[in-house]
Amino acid sequence: MTRLSTVSAPWYAQRWPWLLMLGPLVVVAAASYTSWLAFSRQDALVEDDYYKEGNAINQDLRRDEEAIRRGIAGNLRYDAKSGVMSGVLRHAGGQAAASDMAPEAMPGLQLRLIHSTLPGKDITLFVRPDVNGNFSVRLPQLEKARWRILIEDAHRDWRLHANWSWPQQASVDLDPVAMKPADD
Repeated sequence: MTRLSTVSAPWYAQRWPWLLMLGPLVVVAAASYTSWLAFSRQDALVEDDYYKEGNAINQDLRRDEEAIRRGIAGNLRYDAKSGVMSGVLRHAGGQAAASDMAPEAMPGLQLRLIHSTLPGKDITLFVRPDVNGNFSVRLPQLEKARWRILIEDAHRDWRLHANWSWPQQASVDLDPVAMKPADD
């Protein structure tokens, strides 16, 4: 009888043990990176007083309904080269939202650009539209992000809001009817 003798290489010279160990090593590396992200970043999305914020939603809905009742709509555009955000407010009939007021009696508007994840990057601007409902304001370089746009009058009687992905969207329409929640 002939005896076959095979000399096998040690385990570390084989590729199969390394291939089998690769999966758990990738998981350990990913878990370490995820842990580092979790502990090195601030949790910015949690609202401390969520109950108070929830109660404020009903008041906000009334302001949306008031904008619908008045027929106010608008449009915003940001020109990155000149650093100017311009906009227009109109009534449903196409006339300027402030055309029935003298320019000196026209109320100012608060324009808020709310960053989608980082409250520290929110921008609040005050604008005064002209008799045609047009306004513009200088704005530093706007970060590429998904923004929540909120325009409200000085008395906080009405508001317009929309989501805006800049620079993918050159402009954003602020239509209170389009943003109205669906009735159940």
